[in-house]
Amino acid sequence: MRRARGTTAAALLVLATTLLVSTLGGCAASGSAHPREAAPTPSATASATIDPVQGYADERLRNLTLRQKVASLFMLHAPGTDPAALRQFVDRYGLGGVILMPDNIPATPQALAAETAATRASDPGLPPLLGIDEEGGDVTRLPWDRLPGAEALRALPPAATQQAFAQRAALLKQAGVNLNFGTIADVTADPYSFIADRILGTDPASAAARVAASVTGERGTVLSTLKHFPGHGETDADSHRTVPTAAADHARWAAQDAPTFRAGIAAGAEVVMFGHLAYSGVDAAPASLSPAWHRILTDELGFHGVSITDDLRMLQDTGLPQYQDAGANAVAAVAAGNTMVLMIQGAQDPDALIDAVVAAVHSGRIPLAQVDRDARALLVLRLSLAARG
Repeated sequence: MRRARGTTAAALLVLATTLLVSTLGGCAASGSAHPREAAPTPSATASATIDPVQGYADERLRNLTLRQKVASLFMLHAPGTDPAALRQFVDRYGLGGVILMPDNIPATPQALAAETAATRASDPGLPPLLGIDEEGGDVTRLPWDRLPGAEALRALPPAATQQAFAQRAALLKQAGVNLNFGTIADVTADPYSFIADRILGTDPASAAARVAASVTGERGTVLSTLKHFPGHGETDADSHRTVPTAAADHARWAAQDAPTFRAGIAAGAEVVMFGHLAYSGVDAAPASLSPAWHRILTDELGFHGVSITDDLRMLQDTGLPQYQDAGANAVAAVAAGNTMVLMIQGAQDPDALIDAVVAAVHSGRIPLAQVDRDARALLVLRLSLAARG
């Protein structure tokens, strides 16, 4: 299977290069998630300077309908361990990703690899993002992951964190998982906080060193995620049950909570997950639905990768009336600036979620240019995974 994926990726790159030689200038994409310099004047050597993955992403984007673009912005959940059912789920909705929860995890790495291979079978050159919460310790999805988690690692030198996450990433790659929601960048010294058992440090400096080590350990093996931006440590409340709110202002956040995210971004984290938590001194809205916090992440921390919500179902589970419409939550999340929407949707119809965002584009609430930019960023990321093999 690995050899087949490598062959497909190689063919994809040859195809992309051939396509771009025949259509010079086609890759000068506007709205890239990672700004590029202006394309030089076409010349006989232009094809040698074109990134074939970027160019092929442009070509794929041009051939997607609006609904297909919007569907690619969703990471949803399908229950069970049946590979055929998982493949059908991805194919039916055209999703950009799938999150693996405990009900998806079989007894062996080989069985999980069969599941993940099924999700790639229809389009091996464009694998979906397969996310998992494999932190270690309290949050461990793989029963064969016996590596140390945060409680043990924060008492050890940062090198131990790098080694543990390098080995953890290898376990995930062996099973065909390509995206780990595994690095807790939250900081708190409060032992009663619900996140206390999962943090990598109780102060900004110690946590930042281990967050960077975690990302370094995973780099090149799986995609790394920092969570839960802008930082869950300012409150002891559990965002699975409420929207935790702290009175902290921007200055407090910059000193206490930003350093770990800054360190993880500098180490090369490709993904940042937004938490459903509010810093009332910055924005009364949950960060996951806040354009202000998305601007801060980009403008102040320099992050230009993929942003994703924490599970949107959590907002509904709070019972707060303003979050009971799943489609409206998805629209608000995309409008706020999330590249991708994550939801363990339960009985919620995926078509209804996708339709809600499509309708928001038609109405003008979400600009088409934003959808194009985000869909393209995800295409580039997914194509790069195929090329990596």
